Amino acid sequence: MSIGILAAGLQTTIQDRGRPGYRHLGVGSAGALDPFSSMIANRLVGNADGEAVIEICLTGPTLQLARAARIALCGAQIEATADGREVPGWRRVDLEEGSVLKLGACRRGARAYLAVAGGFDLAPVLGSRSTDLRAGFGGLDGRALAAGDVLAIKAGHHRALNRFEIDRRWIDPAPDLDFNQPAVVRVLAGHDALREPQQLFAGEWQVGAASNRQGLRLQGPCLALADAGERVSEPVMPGTLQLPPDGNPILLLADAQTHGGYPRIAHAIATDLPRLAQLRPGESLRLLPCTRAMAQHLHNDQRQRLARMAIAIDQAPALNELR
Repeated sequence: MSIGILAAGLQTTIQDRGRPGYRHLGVGSAGALDPFSSMIANRLVGNADGEAVIEICLTGPTLQLARAARIALCGAQIEATADGREVPGWRRVDLEEGSVLKLGACRRGARAYLAVAGGFDLAPVLGSRSTDLRAGFGGLDGRALAAGDVLAIKAGHHRALNRFEIDRRWIDPAPDLDFNQPAVVRVLAGHDALREPQQLFAGEWQVGAASNRQGLRLQGPCLALADAGERVSEPVMPGTLQLPPDGNPILLLADAQTHGGYPRIAHAIATDLPRLAQLRPGESLRLLPCTRAMAQHLHNDQRQRLARMAIAIDQAPALNELR
């Protein structure tokens, strides 16, 4: 089975959980910017959590299915049709052989995730099928998908119906995915102190137009360090909030470099990374201080919600049993 790319969309890539364990060698993790949505999409179609998915940024691709397939769309609220019929998100959908799936603009949020039962049959690089756009490897030749590409699909555990069928059950992503403005993102104290620490939390920050998978460029009050001395390059990772010389912070995301010379003034907690992934240029966020104990508590709560969702999905009857 395969899926053909008829139109590519703005930036459409193959992503999975990423490739941890190589940062000491200068290799970034890559992976889905919104791992929460990616995992739920995989679960809905019967895949393992770490199977590769298609990550769609702002405007999606048009795809054609060579055979019937079970799919799920999670993440951003995206315009989606199959042969002109609306495809809703956060639920299982079976599509007929030859269906043309058109994914349009993200109405709310910035990134949507398409999972297909079986997953994409691509060779892993350093244990991952994720596309690292900066390094140029992984996924499909280390690049965004383009018109004319063909993606092979592995055999799925659940057999799709050869008809258009929408599961009437759906997943509610709240509170882990929240499209309200301003987004609330909790941060731990960083290694480098600010001259006026309250400025970080006093108002709203806007997402700059130059933001990408490497990081969000934030615009707001110009920040200054308590100690403006030179610093050596130090490790960074997704969630690190850096402060360049211009005083406008950069909040690093999945394609973050492994080391950086900019001061590290805070670090976004892992629980809030899905919210950061869904922010669009021009949208706003508020930063709130967080303790390590609270961050661990919030992380445990999120893992428990994911576990409950996974159990509910796995125990649900097949689509053809609902008729």
